[in-house]
Amino acid sequence: MSGFNYGAGTSQRIAKWKAQILKHAVPQEVLGRMGKSIKKLAIPGNSSDTAVFRRWLPKGATTSTPNTWIVNANEHLLTEGETPNAEQITSQDITVNLLEYGVLYRFSNRTADMYEDEVPNEMKRIAGERLGLLLEKIRWGVLKAGTNVYRSGSVASRSLITALLTANNFRNIARGLSNNLAMKITDVLSASFGIGSQPIEAAFIAVCHSDLEADLRSQLSTFVHVSEYSTRKPIHENELGSWEQFRFVTSPHLEPYLLAGTTATANTRLANGVANSAGSELVDVYPIVCLSEECFGDVMLRGLDSLSKVAMIPANTQTKDDPLGQRGYVGAAGYFAAVRLNDQQMAVFETAASSL
Repeated sequence: MSGFNYGAGTSQRIAKWKAQILKHAVPQEVLGRMGKSIKKLAIPGNSSDTAVFRRWLPKGATTSTPNTWIVNANEHLLTEGETPNAEQITSQDITVNLLEYGVLYRFSNRTADMYEDEVPNEMKRIAGERLGLLLEKIRWGVLKAGTNVYRSGSVASRSLITALLTANNFRNIARGLSNNLAMKITDVLSASFGIGSQPIEAAFIAVCHSDLEADLRSQLSTFVHVSEYSTRKPIHENELGSWEQFRFVTSPHLEPYLLAGTTATANTRLANGVANSAGSELVDVYPIVCLSEECFGDVMLRGLDSLSKVAMIPANTQTKDDPLGQRGYVGAAGYFAAVRLNDQQMAVFETAASSL
């Protein structure tokens, strides 16, 4: 096993290391801090590796059309002296299996004895940031695979995408979300490892790769950049701005589908992350995920109990596997899963990006 073989570090209490690792993990997240878009669930130990999210369906809805109310006034008329028929309510359960993820770093006793930098502390920071990005990637993979898909140019498939985003694209998305009773998000989680949240102006939140920032500002004519906010608070340090019913948050970690579209005029689109200089390259396709309240869920993360295992073993610890105390470790592991809870109350918009 490879490891860091020259440096210095000190041991700390496991609880403190858990807190510090989470402190470094949280700022890496965009999706994990979208407050009421996420229905969070914690599973007690020694119970199950399967989480179950439950929702109650409106009158007339089914599991395939869970956002439809069917209410007929005539069915609610009462007859004098007669008790109306009692009805049942119906639930829908959505299950997700937990998987275990972890990261582990190793350093040598010579590191602890001689190296000038606090290598274990740096390992703690990097482990936290890496875990935060890991959970972000897991959520992104689940969300961008949503089934309520809109595409620039109104084409039939991802492989035909070449157009840029437009205002009407987002107006259609807002209309579809509203028709499916999607609630706008009013809370986001604070940038700490606690549970605290902060209120925001109600909006659908759209998250996407930072490559789309220029298109959002140029294609949406009344786009308000976050620097123009007066009393409104940004919902995240990566918030770009707002337009009509949406607030946009970008991150370089919300990656596109490279070379997944079709061709475009040379030097007008991004292809494999750079300008399509030949005009024959397939363009990159960028998902923009539009979130409403409780449209997806995750299991685990917030709080110290979310990391079921934290390794902080000083290099001078003697065991039967390391009788001379030559190796130390820093790491963390835990169980995690993300799941879409209501595909029609979120939307995935796929578009090309201009090359500038």
